[in-house]
Amino acid sequence: MSTHMKRTAGLDFIRQIAADDLASGKHKTVITRFPPEPNGYLHIGHAKSITLNFGLASEIPGGQCHLRFDDSNPETEDMEYVEAIKRDVKWLGFDWDKHLYFASDYFEKLYGFAVSLIEANKAYVCSLSEEEIRKYRGTVTQPGTDSPYRNRTAAENLDLFERMRSGEFADGKHVLRAKIDMAAPNMKMRDPLLYRIRHAPHYRTGNTWCIYPMYDFTHCLSDAMEGITHSLCTLEFENNRALYEWIIDNVPGPFKPRQIEFARLNLNYTVMSKRKLVELVEGGHVSGWDDPRLPTIAGLRRRGVTPESIRSFCDRIGVARANSVVDMALLENSIRDDLNLKAPRVMGVLDPLKVVILNYPEDRDEELDAPYFPDDPPKMGYRKVPFSRELYIERRDFMEDPPKKFFRLAPGREVRLRWAYFITCVDVKKNEQGEVVELHCNYDPQTRGGDSPDGRRVKGTIHWVSASHAVPAQVRLYDRLFAEPMPDSGKDSDFIQHINPHSLDIVDAVVERSLCDAMPGGYFFTDPEDHTAGSPVFNRIVPLRDSWAKVAGKSK
Repeated sequence: MSTHMKRTAGLDFIRQIAADDLASGKHKTVITRFPPEPNGYLHIGHAKSITLNFGLASEIPGGQCHLRFDDSNPETEDMEYVEAIKRDVKWLGFDWDKHLYFASDYFEKLYGFAVSLIEANKAYVCSLSEEEIRKYRGTVTQPGTDSPYRNRTAAENLDLFERMRSGEFADGKHVLRAKIDMAAPNMKMRDPLLYRIRHAPHYRTGNTWCIYPMYDFTHCLSDAMEGITHSLCTLEFENNRALYEWIIDNVPGPFKPRQIEFARLNLNYTVMSKRKLVELVEGGHVSGWDDPRLPTIAGLRRRGVTPESIRSFCDRIGVARANSVVDMALLENSIRDDLNLKAPRVMGVLDPLKVVILNYPEDRDEELDAPYFPDDPPKMGYRKVPFSRELYIERRDFMEDPPKKFFRLAPGREVRLRWAYFITCVDVKKNEQGEVVELHCNYDPQTRGGDSPDGRRVKGTIHWVSASHAVPAQVRLYDRLFAEPMPDSGKDSDFIQHINPHSLDIVDAVVERSLCDAMPGGYFFTDPEDHTAGSPVFNRIVPLRDSWAKVAGKSK
């Protein structure tokens, strides 16, 4: 047993269960699994499950975590999703090694298990329609009613089930149901469906099968066949546990895994339902599964979020027994905390305002040294930043009539150009509409590098780009996808109307020339699909701390 698992103080309840099982000798190691259905892309909620399942297994000598695709629904699954899921798990920093499995590889064995239940008179072929099955099931306050087909003999059921497999019947004509208790308080136990007919080709098995096992039947038996010790799933499967255990207990097999539920990740200002993510993608409300506004792992990766920050976020929220909603700000803070340690700082201007330095020679250019990491220059060294008579600064860094606590550029005010010189605004040029279009300033040549030899201080430091050396770039300012914290709390499709109109703002910016050959990294990430040296495209990874208040204010 590892040192980590010997400690009990500070362990979450799942790790405590694993520690107790090891200490008692119930298990010699821990084998978990991450079992996605390949019917969509993974999102940040899956990242929590991935870090828990792979993380727990990695803490135990001999521990394993299996990647298993629970692919028993031919109508929604695709190899595209399989490859995307594998890519996401790897990117997050986890490796299943040789333990890659598909439930579709177990179809023959699962069929045999179903036959054994029929032979034991614990399953039967039911010929009720879907609507009739729902009606016969009863309600939470009223017991269900036995199907008129419940007492078919084992021989009749075996014959019908074999004919279902051979393709004799149309979709919906028959289903295989477990024979449990139509009066059970847990409605999951009221003769649940085990198999249904689907004349649809499977992405791996083709037309070999026309009957497919239900998830609840497939999942627990796949766990048992793989020797899973701790089957970790989210709380919505809590009521399914009784069925999980019933199937394991009634199907021949020596290994009995244990299902344990934990709270799923609910994040505000987004949606985590795969069905609603599909609606966003297929409805054209976003550009695809890797749209940087989505909570998908593909979208977060394209935006520039690091796997380290996602793992840190999952560690921060922990593992709990009760559902709750996590504030998006916690994810954003985890991203910032990670970037602060590794993101090089360079300069770009999103909303350019021209500055002419009157006392700077017209025919002169110079290069200044600027560190990539201001607090730790040796970390990545310096870059050369060109300086010239004409510059661009951010429009918001100038105010003609500033309030008392505005410390940036204003008429008659002196500020520091980062890594360059002190400048003072001496004149303001406007167009016919009265808009400021150009500032005239003077610079102090004694302040090269941004420091004054006479010790005078300025309160404002602003960034800038040399106009003659500036590189035009498209910058995509991504923000929270929804303007409401709980966009899907109403009717199913109402969440669409809460999309934040400023979730994506595209601006034509100018950036320093070092970004022409920029590698991915920093607070603005070179878009992996669209960025080229000749036409730079950058994604803002995380908004500034005060920017969301402005966006939220617009939506009110």
